[in-house]
Amino acid sequence: MSNTPMAASPLTRAVLEIDEYASGLGWDQPARLFALVDTARLRAQEPALASQLGQGGAQESAALTPVEQEEIPAGKPLDEFLGTIAWPDAVVGCALTVERLMLPPSAEASVPQGLSEARLAKWVAEHPDRQEVRMTVGVLRDGTRDSALRLREKDSPTEVLTGGDLVPGLAEALSATFEE
Repeated sequence: MSNTPMAASPLTRAVLEIDEYASGLGWDQPARLFALVDTARLRAQEPALASQLGQGGAQESAALTPVEQEEIPAGKPLDEFLGTIAWPDAVVGCALTVERLMLPPSAEASVPQGLSEARLAKWVAEHPDRQEVRMTVGVLRDGTRDSALRLREKDSPTEVLTGGDLVPGLAEALSATFEE
């Protein structure tokens, strides 16, 4: 968590830690899913991991540890995959990092009507104002959410935008993985 602000909430710190991890892997990566577990509980249940988690500090009682899950199956739509997930009670939240193309709001008026999903994706990919973005979204069982957005053209830890409502659709899909 070298670039993660300590004053941030535990979820914000976890999301930024995942963003930093994904950044170290470079761009053009597959989506990655993480379970978020209570660090103090993990340290107590898995003492062998204590050295990997670092020294416990004053904020540890509220800290979250991201645990990367198995690779998301290639070729399966993300929303379908998320619909198959059920978390054990020890998981207090989850996070996903995924890369996408996005357009500025000014481009919405020029979107051709009636395009299939594949043709729309092609149109966006060819649009001159498209931006490549890495989105990292985290949610907790209690409904708390946070996210980090990193543009490929401004790929710097100081240029990461954070906020709870930046990617509402993905946050909703992740929250649904905790519904009974």
